[in-house]
Amino acid sequence: MANSVMTADYNVLLSEGTILCQDYIEKLRELNIKEVYVWDEKEAESVVILKNDLEESFKSKVRDILEKHMYCHNEELVELSQIADHIIINILEEEEVVEQIYDIWERSSDIYEHSVSICSLATVVALRMNLSHKVVHDIGVGCLLHDLGLRYLTANYMDHDLEEMTEFEYSEYKKHPVYAYSSLQGENWISNMSKNMILYHHERIDGSGYPLKAVDIPLECRIIQVCDAFDEMICGIGCKRVKVYEAIEYLKNFRDVKFDGRIVDIFLEFTAVYPAGTYIQTNEGEIGIVLRQNKQFPGRPVIRVIQDKNGETVNIVKDLLEINNIYIKEVIG
Repeated sequence: MANSVMTADYNVLLSEGTILCQDYIEKLRELNIKEVYVWDEKEAESVVILKNDLEESFKSKVRDILEKHMYCHNEELVELSQIADHIIINILEEEEVVEQIYDIWERSSDIYEHSVSICSLATVVALRMNLSHKVVHDIGVGCLLHDLGLRYLTANYMDHDLEEMTEFEYSEYKKHPVYAYSSLQGENWISNMSKNMILYHHERIDGSGYPLKAVDIPLECRIIQVCDAFDEMICGIGCKRVKVYEAIEYLKNFRDVKFDGRIVDIFLEFTAVYPAGTYIQTNEGEIGIVLRQNKQFPGRPVIRVIQDKNGETVNIVKDLLEINNIYIKEVIG
């Protein structure tokens, strides 16, 4: 919000700086408030792995296929192999695909959007590692199917910590990789590599994962583990949803502990700590919005300061790559 929204008797309904979410919009409509002032974010240059219309199309297709699926009735699932190839091709068509820093936002998600997101993230990691087309394809297929086992659960795992589940629900949730693997084990159209990714995606290199507590983990499985852990955190699958920078800190903290350090490093090279459009506060008390990323420096974006440390409205662009004494202290929206 650029200006506060007030009632006729000057009670503030929404204060300046509030992020205008859908719930607020619907409430304003109920109150017959037809216009509000918002900050112009046209200069925020977002870089995404898949364009929004393509991502929505792929998500819709994945949803249609997986929702038809019944345990051990896998005829429809074969089409996911083609969808994985389409996702990979669309990523490869983008210029400088292995050099970009991408804006990835936290969101309220479902397993279908999550699966497409994991496929995109893991594809970029695999391309940056110069893996063969066959391996990249198998990684994509494994990603689209990795959470198939969640289709067989009744427990509420969205934006819930596992500790909030009953003992039975928790036990069942931890079996979802086994359910998916068992369903696909006899299929010839999916590679053993993809099957292993499905079974191993919640394993950790220190043996703290599940369902097998394995430590001898193939490369492709270590790739999906990093991508899956990050995306689960920012969309709240099996955990409370967190901010992007918090998920990044988690990966950093468990680099070479739970996750392969080399893969974590590659992942963080292309993941913006503060996505374009994020409202932030600097160490000097300024309020700003992230405009765009600096290549190879995910934590030092270009920002537009919209409020100085004294609370005065300003309009100043600062490139944090060129100003060493200013850094982002926290995300405020």
